[in-house]
Amino acid sequence: MSMPGGRGRIRVLNVAEKPSVAKAVSEILSRRGGGFRSREGRSRYNRVFEFEYAIGPQLCHMLVTSVTGHLMELDFDDRFRKWHSCDPADLYDAPVRKNVPQDKLDIKRTLEEEARSCQWLVLWLDCDREGENIAFEVMEVCTSINHRLNVWRAHFSALIDREIHEAVQNLGRPNKLFADAVDARQEIDLRIGASFTRFQTMLLRDAFVLDFAGDDRNVVLSYGPCQFPTLGFIVERYWEIQSHEPEEFWTINCSHTSDEGTAAFSWMRGHLFDYTSAVIAYEMCVEEPTATVMTVRNQEKLKYPPYPLSTVELQKRASRYFRMSAEHTMKVAEELYQAGYISYPRTETDNFSANTDLHAIVGEQVGHPAWGSYAQRLLDPEARLWRNPSNGGHDDKAHPPIHPTKFFAGEPGWSQNHNRLYELVVRHFLACVSQPAVGAETTVEIDIAGEQFFASGRVIIAKNYLDVYRFESWGGTILPTYTIGQQFIPTTLTLDSGVTRPPPLLSEADLLSCMDKAGIGTDATMHDHIKKLLDRCYATKDSNTRFSPTNLGEALVMGYDEMGYELWKPFLRSMMECDMKAVSLGAKRKSEVLEGCLQQMKACFLDARLNRVKLLEAMGLFFERSNRSGADTHNIGETVRSCDLCHESDMVLKRRPNGDFMVGCLRFPLCRNVVWLPGSISEAAVSSQVCPTCAPGPVFLIQFKFRRLEIPPNYDVDHLGSLYRYRTACRSQTDTILVPYRTDIWYAWAYRSDTGCIGGCDVTLRELAEICGTGSRNNTARGQRSTEPPSSTRRGNSRQDSCMYCRRTGHSSNDCPSQVSRSHRAQSIGIQKSRNGSDGKIVRRLVEHMDVEHLMEAAAGRHLLQGEAVVAEDGGEHVLVV
Repeated sequence: MSMPGGRGRIRVLNVAEKPSVAKAVSEILSRRGGGFRSREGRSRYNRVFEFEYAIGPQLCHMLVTSVTGHLMELDFDDRFRKWHSCDPADLYDAPVRKNVPQDKLDIKRTLEEEARSCQWLVLWLDCDREGENIAFEVMEVCTSINHRLNVWRAHFSALIDREIHEAVQNLGRPNKLFADAVDARQEIDLRIGASFTRFQTMLLRDAFVLDFAGDDRNVVLSYGPCQFPTLGFIVERYWEIQSHEPEEFWTINCSHTSDEGTAAFSWMRGHLFDYTSAVIAYEMCVEEPTATVMTVRNQEKLKYPPYPLSTVELQKRASRYFRMSAEHTMKVAEELYQAGYISYPRTETDNFSANTDLHAIVGEQVGHPAWGSYAQRLLDPEARLWRNPSNGGHDDKAHPPIHPTKFFAGEPGWSQNHNRLYELVVRHFLACVSQPAVGAETTVEIDIAGEQFFASGRVIIAKNYLDVYRFESWGGTILPTYTIGQQFIPTTLTLDSGVTRPPPLLSEADLLSCMDKAGIGTDATMHDHIKKLLDRCYATKDSNTRFSPTNLGEALVMGYDEMGYELWKPFLRSMMECDMKAVSLGAKRKSEVLEGCLQQMKACFLDARLNRVKLLEAMGLFFERSNRSGADTHNIGETVRSCDLCHESDMVLKRRPNGDFMVGCLRFPLCRNVVWLPGSISEAAVSSQVCPTCAPGPVFLIQFKFRRLEIPPNYDVDHLGSLYRYRTACRSQTDTILVPYRTDIWYAWAYRSDTGCIGGCDVTLRELAEICGTGSRNNTARGQRSTEPPSSTRRGNSRQDSCMYCRRTGHSSNDCPSQVSRSHRAQSIGIQKSRNGSDGKIVRRLVEHMDVEHLMEAAAGRHLLQGEAVVAEDGGEHVLVV
């Protein structure tokens, strides 16, 4: 850093990532000048500390305050935030913006007020990509008030005097590439997560009874680009266990006891799955049991200490040694860091730089009662215990490996886990700078009737690092002395059987290893992804920290797996992580990565939505159908088909506040395409069956249940129909049948025997909409006929006050004088009224006779005909006379 001259005192605004860090930095930097003054900021939790300090030759009045993690959050514009506001597919292109949320406006005001009078801004954020992104959020707020601010970045890895003073005297500039990488990840995760979460929640939540939730109507079935592959690891291992078929095997075991002890020999073949072959080999050995020593090998073996400690390794070892969850491990480690006892706990680096004073770190532990004597031996050149640590091959260029920064004798009120984790960090560091353990290993091979067996034994010559690293052992048995050519009769010689066993469930350490190897998440976020799986009931963890998927977790993975898109596999996310790393290194542009990732995932989303029946089928294996489509118009139901009006979204089944059903476009109010379903429907649910006729497809059939008292007796209560649009003509060839409904009211309807669409092929639904109307029903009068005009009349906004039966005004439909017995009237004119029996007269050619206003051509649907109607023959063809 090039410092200006020391002319005059300048005001410097210092911003840390957390209030505790701001206080620690202030205490360290102000110690030489007599301490700091403290005052409240706009936020009661983020105080402002003031003191004098010299940065190089420049005298400074230091103001130190803090944020609490990210100052801003990325979200969609207001019109896209509500779930019913748009098609989820639109979220891949919807505008997004960063803004300061309501709960952090006071922090923003503090920064603005303090920045207005300062000349410098020094950022003390965590030195990783996430911290760099927060730094640019702070910069944006401060420079919008004072664009003349000179912005600097402090790089530190521990809250100790040496690190903090060195950081402030060697300020650098913020890294925009790191911030861009985080911006790219945030936007990708937001768009993918929101689209898939809305899709699967709207599709599945109301379709099934989710027995794990008290109120399953409020359940959110979330999808995360990192969370879901993490679930995939758990489910995949679970499937391996479920599909495992135990297979019996046989092996020959041999032992020999002498004055020096007992040696257990193992069969070189391991085991055989063929019983006959194993028996033959065993009988040969029994017939000629003399064993001959063929080989005796003595060699020195070394057990090397672990690599320096990275975040993932800390989480794995804490889980393995102490049964601590990864989330709790990071919480405790963060508290130890903020108290100044360990270095920054989020790091991918597992090798120390040549500039690190490792001896000084060891020297601080000499006084500890448990491992102080070992630390003293490390520093003693004559003990020859010191060894420079191995290089693990990973370096994030931000922080060193996790190591102790000062002596810790315990803090009042701190838990046992604080002590355990600090002990692990210290012992791990001391082990890293120690010589490996040395052992003498002996291997003896013998021959019995042509079959080879072996035994191994080990003697530890020097424990070295194992003296301090109590978490590992390197035991072994001591073999009796054998010489080549020696012969003996085995003490035991047995043929034993066993069965193959499946692999165990993934432990938390195993899961972290899988995530790390596949590049899922970062060292700072892996524990969050695991916690989300538990919080959202996708997986469970037992007392041995082993994971099993829940029914919901397994069903979701199974559904996406059946689609063919392996969204639960780590490959897609791994590629994204590589792209984001390339952004942080300047190898790729943020816009380039965003475009590529989002284009690929949008294609996956559209394909998943097209194959949503796979998700429904998978969920159906684990959960009971609820036959519920939602509580109101805003509850998004199951998709029926794509919208044929705007061609940009889906038509979904919804339930209106009054209980009636409708099918509307998700882009409402931009698209107002809607189909009002008959008011006599009591239940409706989208099935997995697809209409074979309607195009463009797929058009999913809907299972309806009608209220018996609100429909004519010749209609079934249960009906499986498909939805198209009322205004679309039927595309199949039909006959037109004349059927009476009431006196002077006749139906001429396009008949077809198979199920079709409302636009012409599903006649039942169109008829009942005309008969019953699409208005709401009062629960206290469900047996009464609706007085609401037919849907065709309502949509045209004409004759809304006329009777639905005779089309005349002056009386209601309930008081219509034409309503007499249908059966009596039908007998008087000799016409069958049974629709289901298909014995209505077929009208091959409709002839307009007298005054028939609503007569229409065949295949155009059903219309009401007023007056008496008969079917007569005319030249061999049937005609309609009204």
